[in-house]
Amino acid sequence: MAGTRRTDLLGRLADLGEEAIQRLQDTPGGDRAVSAVTTLRDRLDELQKRVRGLEQLEKRLAAVERKVDKLSKATTAAKSSSSSRAKKAQQQ
Repeated sequence: MAGTRRTDLLGRLADLGEEAIQRLQDTPGGDRAVSAVTTLRDRLDELQKRVRGLEQLEKRLAAVERKVDKLSKATTAAKSSSSSRAKKAQQQ
């Protein structure tokens, strides 16, 4: 029962919203307002897609930075061990 009421309520709200938009279009200059709102909605959707793309890029960048840190630590450790081997060879 509660599910049916909720669906009915959402349907009624959608119908009322459509009626309100229709009335707004019928007023002088209303069609321009509806057009502006529609354009704004489309631009917000595009912006939202771009932001999601940025989040994915940030994750990839963080992973690359971790790899670079590991490689730089490994390179530093290899250099120090090879230089200590060279010093030992010179001492002998």
